[in-house]
Amino acid sequence: MKKLCYSLALATGLCSMLGGAGWNVRKACAYDQHQVFFQNTEYELNVYRIHGEQPGKTMLIIGGIQGDEPGGYLAADLYVEMSLRKGNLIVVPRANFCSILLNVRGVNGDMNRKFAQVSPDDRDRLIIQKLKELIAESDVLLNLHDGSGFYHPEWKSEKRNPQRYGQSIIADCDRFESQKYHTAINVEEIARRVCEKVNREISNPEHHFHFNNHQTAAPDTPHKEQRKSATYFAMTHMEIPAFGIETSKDIPSPRDRVRYQSMVINAFMDQFGIVPEHPTIALPDPVLKYLFVSINDHRPVVVYNGDTLQVAPGDTITVLHVEANYERGLSVNIEGVGTINDFRQPITVTKETDIIVKKDNLCCGKVALSFGTGQEIAGTAGSGQQRSGVGASVKYLIMKVNGQRVALIPGEHQRVRRGDQLILDDLVTEPSGATGLKVNFRGFVGNQSVNDAEDRGYTIDTARDLLPRYSKDSCGTSYSIEVLYNGVRIADFFVDIAG
Repeated sequence: MKKLCYSLALATGLCSMLGGAGWNVRKACAYDQHQVFFQNTEYELNVYRIHGEQPGKTMLIIGGIQGDEPGGYLAADLYVEMSLRKGNLIVVPRANFCSILLNVRGVNGDMNRKFAQVSPDDRDRLIIQKLKELIAESDVLLNLHDGSGFYHPEWKSEKRNPQRYGQSIIADCDRFESQKYHTAINVEEIARRVCEKVNREISNPEHHFHFNNHQTAAPDTPHKEQRKSATYFAMTHMEIPAFGIETSKDIPSPRDRVRYQSMVINAFMDQFGIVPEHPTIALPDPVLKYLFVSINDHRPVVVYNGDTLQVAPGDTITVLHVEANYERGLSVNIEGVGTINDFRQPITVTKETDIIVKKDNLCCGKVALSFGTGQEIAGTAGSGQQRSGVGASVKYLIMKVNGQRVALIPGEHQRVRRGDQLILDDLVTEPSGATGLKVNFRGFVGNQSVNDAEDRGYTIDTARDLLPRYSKDSCGTSYSIEVLYNGVRIADFFVDIAG
């Protein structure tokens, strides 16, 4: 991990707002970092660091600490791929992924009530500890939530009153003295500036935001439970400003809640001198495309959404890859056989069932598991190596052999018999959906008018359609498939023909 340095430069426009004293400003360079903690468990925690080209403050954005509040975690997810001109972001889109999958507040109790003290036996303990470490690295914390009703400082109705949370920016006090930064931090003033800016952009006055001071440390506060929260820990232990952002659960459209969250985050970034390239708010319905599934540790097969995968009783299957129109928040549940999240876990199949794929708590596709006998496709493992130094890398080539899909890693050999029918179907790349790629089967011409070196989608008859002089051995028994990225060969696969 690249170590962050510090300087005593002042953040533009922030000093006067915070009382004139200077804050430490972290030096940054333009790169992204993705860390995965507790990988391949139900409590997997993904942390994304975005560093701006210029030094600036570091903002920690936490979403999904309570699993039934999608406005928060969907909004946080938009910031993972943001580019920054100035400042830094640490983004934890799904702090409580296990609870998100079940769409409950907390599988092991409320995670946002464990920052004061957590039992050594609590399964959330390691996540809490990691979040505390991230808070210690940050200059400001935003904890994203969906809350009940609509907060208003005066009683207006059952749904709109001081006891509600929705459409409010919550802080634990109005101002506090920070020994860390040697200044008084006026969190109320910051929050009210954000509310004013955001409300100017919200046409519906019933959806306007209000500042909500919980006065958490006061003896007579009605919110004593907040003393156990992430924001209170950040303020009292790390001495940084911290805010809870609450959009209303009574706003029915998730897109509207995400839009409001994003508006508030952007306004806070502006207050703290973090200069972004704003994320696009696009929330298409999640749809599974296909899975890579290994049976008994054999090479993976490709099964598409709605397909049926045949296995034998007692077979062990492992879902190695999920291809969907989203990359994050994906999980796999082998119903009645596995656990909450069976992604990349070896699971023994004891009955016919379904592989259910979710994006967060929404089902986006499934594959049926039935007992039967599948066709074995032979191959020789490749090195998995490919050329580096270009803007895209290839993880798999999906090929159909007589209608059955197989997934090859770079350098792998696919063995077939002469006369078998092949189709080069798809590429799985990093980043997902990389453009500028061509797949060229050396010795085959797909486009008879113009040989454009793009052979995906054509049916290749290995007895009639290949030109032996272009084979590796010039004898027509071994052919190469090359992947080109803007004309540069970045990966190779091989087809070996017998008979």
